[in-house]
Amino acid sequence: MSERTNTEVFTEELEDILVAEDEQFPFSLVVWNDDVNTFDWVIASLIEVCGHTHQQAEQCALIIHHNGKYAVKEGEYHKLRPMWEALVERGITATIEEMADK
Repeated sequence: MSERTNTEVFTEELEDILVAEDEQFPFSLVVWNDDVNTFDWVIASLIEVCGHTHQQAEQCALIIHHNGKYAVKEGEYHKLRPMWEALVERGITATIEEMADK
């Protein structure tokens, strides 16, 4: 039986860690309806924070209004977190939720 060197074991463990980091769960940035924020404020915020076009932001605002919430952006947690923080700082109710398997 051949013995593995410490370097081989360390390299294999490091590769396992890197693969695990790449396999992050996809998340959704969900904006919730409220009675405080105006359509214009939500639209402007989605444009400035999430990079939506005016039309995309307007459609999101309408869906939020009618359905009570809407996932305005999808992606990795570390990319959505700054957007979530910016929306919350603007007084918009938002959450980051793990997406169900597609």
